[in-house]
Amino acid sequence: MAGKGKGTGEERDGVALTNLDQELYEDAGATKRDLVDYLDAVRDRMLPVLHDRPLSVIRLLRGQDKFMQKNLPKYTPDWVPRTTVWAEASHREVTYGLCNDRRTLLWFGNQRAIEYHPALMVAGSTRPTHLIMDLDPPEGEHFRLAVQAARLVREALASAGMAGAVKTSGSKGVHVFVPLDGNADAEEVAAATRAVAARAERLDPDLATTAFIRDDRHGKVFLDATRSGGATVVAAFSPRVRPGLPVSFPVPWDELDNVTPADFTVHTAPGLLGDGDPWTTEMPAPQALDRGLIDEGRTIPVARVQAMHEGKRRAKARREAAE
Repeated sequence: MAGKGKGTGEERDGVALTNLDQELYEDAGATKRDLVDYLDAVRDRMLPVLHDRPLSVIRLLRGQDKFMQKNLPKYTPDWVPRTTVWAEASHREVTYGLCNDRRTLLWFGNQRAIEYHPALMVAGSTRPTHLIMDLDPPEGEHFRLAVQAARLVREALASAGMAGAVKTSGSKGVHVFVPLDGNADAEEVAAATRAVAARAERLDPDLATTAFIRDDRHGKVFLDATRSGGATVVAAFSPRVRPGLPVSFPVPWDELDNVTPADFTVHTAPGLLGDGDPWTTEMPAPQALDRGLIDEGRTIPVARVQAMHEGKRRAKARREAAE
């Protein structure tokens, strides 16, 4: 139950909620109250997705641009669970929050944390729990293309005896999640993800591409195989900082043609869920990572590294042409 306080404040589960009637951002069509109420309504489905995973959040404070927060602020209450992770890129330890309970989720919501991006591994582990493919369509309203590409990924997975669940990204694309049995390390999962993308691309190279450099995609759906290791992916049921405050929402494979990303917002999603948990229902059992995918993937260059070298080569060619 929500206890009323002064003005627009309330207290829930020991968390003081403030400024609830403020608009979140200009085209959100939602207030901070709407955000907190949504997180509270879907907590039983969302908390298992976040549990024990180092959490990055995207916050949007009044009058500021959105920003991603990894390190917990110094004013974080002592009761918020946390874990410390060494960040190789910045050569420092980062203290991440662990959103394991309703109280913590409400606290993040009151901090105007709109998007929730959990790590792909649970705290203390170096083994990814899922193989993930992020399908990013070209600019414009091309969700249907992303759906078609997701089916290519499904077919590529099936050829290796594997299966996954699909959700809208909350933006314009879709995410395919394949649960793993925990026996594969991060390098093996990364290699297998590259192989799945390559196989999907071969199925329909006119629709899908693995080209990391945007100018090389030529209006095709990008099969982003870089969501592995230290990366994050927006959680199922997480809101997104987009017009109308949409959420990333699980969809059965056979219903993908009947939905659009705009169908799922903080206003509509709780009613669509009812008492169900489609992410749990649609997710297959954890699977062993196919050895053939790992072996094939190890022959495929890492996209970011390849793009870096290609960018340097093109820059050099431009300089020489100018001279």
